[in-house]
Amino acid sequence: MQNFVEELRWRGMLQDIIPGTEEQLLKESTTAYVGIDPTADSLHIGHLCGVMMLRHFQRCGHKPIALIGGATGMIGDPSGKSAERNLLTEDALRHNQACIKTQLEHFLDFNSTSANAAELVNNYDWMKDYTFLNFARDVGKLITVNYMMAKDSVKKRFNGEYSQGMSFTEFTYQLLQGYDFVYLNKTKNCKLQMGGSDQWGNITTGTELIRRMNGTEAFALTCPLITKSDGVKFGKTESGNVWLDKRYTSPYKFYQFWVNVSDEDAERYIKIFTSLTKEEIDSLIAEHREAPHLRVLQKRLAQEVTVMVHSEQDYQSAVDASNLLFGNAGVEALQHIDEETFLQVMEGVEQYTISKDALAQGIKPLELLAEMTHIFPSKGEARKMILANGFSINKTKLTDIDKAIDTNDLIKNKYILFQKGKKSYYLVIAE
Repeated sequence: MQNFVEELRWRGMLQDIIPGTEEQLLKESTTAYVGIDPTADSLHIGHLCGVMMLRHFQRCGHKPIALIGGATGMIGDPSGKSAERNLLTEDALRHNQACIKTQLEHFLDFNSTSANAAELVNNYDWMKDYTFLNFARDVGKLITVNYMMAKDSVKKRFNGEYSQGMSFTEFTYQLLQGYDFVYLNKTKNCKLQMGGSDQWGNITTGTELIRRMNGTEAFALTCPLITKSDGVKFGKTESGNVWLDKRYTSPYKFYQFWVNVSDEDAERYIKIFTSLTKEEIDSLIAEHREAPHLRVLQKRLAQEVTVMVHSEQDYQSAVDASNLLFGNAGVEALQHIDEETFLQVMEGVEQYTISKDALAQGIKPLELLAEMTHIFPSKGEARKMILANGFSINKTKLTDIDKAIDTNDLIKNKYILFQKGKKSYYLVIAE
C-alpha cells in the first residue's frame, strides 16, 4: 500500500482530516466512500475531484465505494445552495445511476477480483423502506438540534446569507447523509468518508452517529473546493457546466476547456485531475516554465483528462480539430472532421452565406471575397494579398485570382473556409 494521505498532500487535495485517519490507512487496507449527486444523467468536471480521490484511493491499495445519493437526491443538500432543488422520480434516479456508473468505470476498477474492487451503491436501496417513525427514533434522537444548527451549511441559511430559509426536509439532510455512513460502516466495514470541504459538517455528523450507534471509530477527510486562479468557480463556462457525457459537451469542447486554462491553474489541475507521478509533473512544470508560450503543461493536462474521460481517438480528433485554426492542419483534416465538431470549431469565426446555385456556376475569387462577402473591403486589397501568397482556401494557398471557386471547393457540400494572413478566418456557407 502507498501512503494515500501523502498522495493527496502533494497533489494539493487535502483540506480537513480527522486525527488518526492517516494511521488507519497505513495500518490496513481500508474502505472509503464518496457521495455523488444523481440529479443528472452525467457527471460534470465539478465532480472530478471527488472521483479522482476514489481513483487515487484504489491505486494506493484501498477499496473505494461510490455512493449514488438516490434518497438524498430526493431531498437536496443545503450545502452551498441558495434554494432547494427539484426532486426526481425513482425512474429518473435509476436512469441517472446507470449512466453515472458507466462514466465511473473510466476511473475505477469495478471488475477486479481483488479485495479492493470498486463498488457502486445507492442509498435509496436502504432508505426506501425505512419509516419516518423508525428513523426519528433510531437516528433523530441521537443528534441534538443545537448540534445540527451549528453546521455552516445550516447557519448560512438562518443568518441571512440566503433569504429563502430552509425547509424541514433539507434540515434533515445531514442526518440522512450521516446515516449512510452508519449503514456502510455496519454492512461493508467502511471506515472513511471523503468529499469536498463544504461537506465537512455532514461527514462529521456521520462519524458522530457511528460512534453513538455502532460504538466504533470512523474517519473523515476532505479536499479543497477547486476554483480558478481568478476566483471563479471551477468547471463553469459561459455555456454552463463542462459535462463528461459527449452529448452535452463534445470531446473537442472538453479538450478546449483544459488546454485553455491559465498557467497557474494548469500547475494545480495537472496534480489533481491526472494520475501522473510527482516526478513526471515536476518535470512538466519545469519544462513549461522555460517556454510558457508552448503550453506544454496545458496540452499534457488536456491529453490526460480527455483520454481518461473519453478515449485516445476522441483526444486525437479534438487535437486535429484544434489544429484547423490554431495549427498546421491541411485540407485532409477538414474533410475528415465531423460536421458537429467542425461547426463548434467555427463558433467564433466570422461567417457569410451565399447561394449554392450561384456557386455552381463558378464565382471569381475577387467577386466572392469583396462583393458577395466583405472578407476584403475591395477587390484591390484582395488581389494584393492573394498575389503576396497570404490567402488560403480550405487550408490551401490561393494563388490564381482568375480560377473560379465552385461547388467542388465545398467542405461537406456546404462550407468553404478562408484564411487571411496567419490568424484571420472566415467561413462561407452555401445554401
